[in-house]
Amino acid sequence: MCYTKAIVVSLITLVFAWALNRSWGSVPAFGPLLSPFVGFWQNAESINNDDDEITLNGTKTPVTIVFDDLAIPHVFAQNDHDAYFAQGYLTARDRLWQMEFQTHAAAGRVSELVGDKALELDRYNRHLGMGFGAERALKEMMTDPRSRESVNAYTAGVNAYISQLTPAHYPLEYKLLGYAPEPWQPIKCAYFLKYMSGVLALGADDLNMSNVLKKYGPAVTTDLFPDYPFREDPIIPVGTKWDFTPVKVPAVPASLLPDDTKPLAINWPEHDPSIGSNNWAVGPQKSATGYPILANDPHLSLSLPSIWYQMQLVTPTMNVYGATMPGSPGVIIGFNKQVAWGVTNVGADVLDFYQIRFKDAYRREYWHDNRWKPVSRRLEVIKVKGKADVVDTVLYTHHGPVMYEAGQKPFAKNVPVGYAARWIAHEASNDFLTYYLLDRAKNHDDYRKALSYYGAPAQNFVFADVAKDIAISPNGRFPLKWKDQGKFLLDGTNPAHDWQGWIPAAQNPHVKNPARGFVSSANQSSTDPTYPYYINWQFGSHERGSRINQRLAAMQQATPDSLRSLQNDNLNLRAANALPVFLPYIQEQTLSGDQVKALAIIKKWRYNHDIAETAPTIFTEWMRQYMDGVWKDEFPSNDTTTLRYPSFDRTLHMAEKEPSAHWFDNITTPARETIGSVLTQSFRMVVDSLTRQHGPIGTAWQWGNHKATRISHLARLDALSALNVQIGGGAGIVNATTERTGPSWRMVVALGPTPKAYGVYPGGQSGNPGSPYYLNMLETWRTGQLNELLYMQSAQDKNSHIKRKLIIK
Repeated sequence: MCYTKAIVVSLITLVFAWALNRSWGSVPAFGPLLSPFVGFWQNAESINNDDDEITLNGTKTPVTIVFDDLAIPHVFAQNDHDAYFAQGYLTARDRLWQMEFQTHAAAGRVSELVGDKALELDRYNRHLGMGFGAERALKEMMTDPRSRESVNAYTAGVNAYISQLTPAHYPLEYKLLGYAPEPWQPIKCAYFLKYMSGVLALGADDLNMSNVLKKYGPAVTTDLFPDYPFREDPIIPVGTKWDFTPVKVPAVPASLLPDDTKPLAINWPEHDPSIGSNNWAVGPQKSATGYPILANDPHLSLSLPSIWYQMQLVTPTMNVYGATMPGSPGVIIGFNKQVAWGVTNVGADVLDFYQIRFKDAYRREYWHDNRWKPVSRRLEVIKVKGKADVVDTVLYTHHGPVMYEAGQKPFAKNVPVGYAARWIAHEASNDFLTYYLLDRAKNHDDYRKALSYYGAPAQNFVFADVAKDIAISPNGRFPLKWKDQGKFLLDGTNPAHDWQGWIPAAQNPHVKNPARGFVSSANQSSTDPTYPYYINWQFGSHERGSRINQRLAAMQQATPDSLRSLQNDNLNLRAANALPVFLPYIQEQTLSGDQVKALAIIKKWRYNHDIAETAPTIFTEWMRQYMDGVWKDEFPSNDTTTLRYPSFDRTLHMAEKEPSAHWFDNITTPARETIGSVLTQSFRMVVDSLTRQHGPIGTAWQWGNHKATRISHLARLDALSALNVQIGGGAGIVNATTERTGPSWRMVVALGPTPKAYGVYPGGQSGNPGSPYYLNMLETWRTGQLNELLYMQSAQDKNSHIKRKLIIK
């Protein structure tokens, strides 16, 4: 009996060990993860203040890295190659999994890691032409010796770190997902750029707008979807004179839509208004020091690890500090001794869809310009964890890839079947060179030269220098289009619908040292309507930009703390504009219980989106319900068609100037609704909904609790995320912190004989959840504070924040 028990126990143990040490389809093996020798226990880190020295193949001369108390590396190299090598090595040491995961996603390779549940996502990115664009970008980078050296050196540095790794020290996510790092290649740097172009330059509602035009005709479409908002304070100040002779703009074709366009059930994502940014610079006349001060806070999805990685790079050609992006060499947002710069998204119309007419079912030719043209084919082989490879073929026209053909089901209904995507990210460009030159810039002329190389995603580059110049430019490679080209679907057979070249880079909007003494952007319209070229018909809403400009116009004797305070401004200008219009229409006699209490809270509100305020919760949800109440009946989204709503700006203008408009009536009910009944009914519904969600009005209704900002790990693992972060702000507010998005990096730079700079992001330098530097900056960010950025002149500088040195030989 004892032998039998022993044999059974041994067999169970063996089977258990075998089961734990093999993968089950897309589920990784758990044995290695739990092992005390190679498992997650090995990823625990403690604070290390000991100096160290390592030997690596790849550097030309020794490199000294100084780490401060936030684990930020300050790299001192004797040549540029070694600085980028060290950047690659250090970034990989702290963020390797993040770097690989993001480039795997852009390349359509997530199925290799998690199995066939990511197959349609991978197909989508490949059909979008991410690989096609990355290959063209890499070819362009490699033609210039400066970008070629930086990308190759960065790649070598990443691989120097990977070559040191053993399974015991793989980053935790590799162990969780059951795979190993692979050698870095220069193409991955290009993929990272395409990943960011996807984040910032893929918003499009051409299809929904085409459905609106089909349903309501041009008069209603023009009225409800105007090309310029009723309230605006553009990036380039109104009245700025254009100091160039514009090139000829293409004529508007007689026919705007393909002849056989039918309403389509498409859900291509509109640009998320929360994905935006702020930047500004005040000139010397507004500064307490007599030198410019610059601020930037890009708003992106809040994630762990942070999308940014801080670093200082010092060589004989540069001394630059700022935010880098894991996967890309150089500093993206930052400063050197002479200049500072920052970026926000332009929101240019650089993605269009062309209906393709194939010759026959073989789809080897398509009709364009009165003749048949050849279709090219790109073979995509998708590796799937635990299953056979999937071979996919994507058809390419001169417009771009036909993302889905007849009979194929689009991923999440994202794109129209039978249409080619013309996207700026398919164009060859050397965007790395812009940042290479900015990192070394000394004055405004250098800034302008650097911008001339930039392609996508289009950014508003703000600038300041020690010569006391400030400037801003909505910059990128903009297609030369007729007005509103791309507002609707385009005819792929008609050459008049093609992109007709490019707006000259020197004629991109730009202003230097405006009379008002500051420049700023917050994703609003780039210019007033006098600008001779079409960039887009819609941009971010005006409220953030208007609020920033209000405060900057009144600001005198500005300090870095003045700009930090503005970054944390929680005033809701939309509420300040809308509530005086809406509140008189509320039919108070129909309210009861918490509805009465909620209205009293709204009436007393001073429009601040602070954590403990209840009014922001009520107002935000009320406006969502109100927009549905006005527009959902006549602009529905269902299985047969999708239409977008008019903007809030247009809806508020209607309430102010056209309160009897028929759009307030719900055509699905027998009664005739008015603006008053819509506002009142939507208010009652929201209060009742919030009561069901949170109970009677109390602390659960407070904005911080209701919004419950979440900073998610990239793999969506709650245990590695920061949940229910209590912070104010919101969409359309200068402190644009929403449930999932917000200021991903805040920076303020005061220029002068020696720059003084401050910054923070919500996370830490390390991507390792077991590191003390994983979340150590979160509380500073949450409370609206900034860390002083240690700008060193040499590796021998003395400072109490310096904690240790690493020498690479």
